[in-house]
Amino acid sequence: MGFLKSGDVISGREGTAFITIDGRNVPMFFLKNFEATIELQKGEVPVLGKRMNQQKVTGATGTGSMTIYKVTSEFAKIAIDYLKKGTVPSINIKITNDDPASSIGRQSTLVKNILLDSIVIAKLDIESETLDEDVDFTFDDADLLEQFKTPTLG
Repeated sequence: MGFLKSGDVISGREGTAFITIDGRNVPMFFLKNFEATIELQKGEVPVLGKRMNQQKVTGATGTGSMTIYKVTSEFAKIAIDYLKKGTVPSINIKITNDDPASSIGRQSTLVKNILLDSIVIAKLDIESETLDEDVDFTFDDADLLEQFKTPTLG
């Protein structure tokens, strides 16, 4: 029986992130953390001859959150442009986990059709050494562009 090698555990600091806004690709060097989740929606199915109901997946919802350093005007521009023009850009984010110390390679995920829930357009905080902002969002599609390899057990 083998065990997972500690070197194959992926470091949360190793990787890249890019945001594509209306076809314009921007490196997300300002990203502190990012998480996108697909929640499966289920319906209850009573079945003849069974005392317990079964579950069936009937749909899915994509939600996510990220924290960014307040060093970019990209998000504020999205909100102000909506106010002035009434348009919201197409937004996709590609996250790649790529720890060179691990033998399992990299995973790249493209989170598509992101809609931001709220956008900070201005911020001051005299008690904070650095400004950051939390950004919640929804999305309706995703692709797994690259997958981790199976870990070699030691």
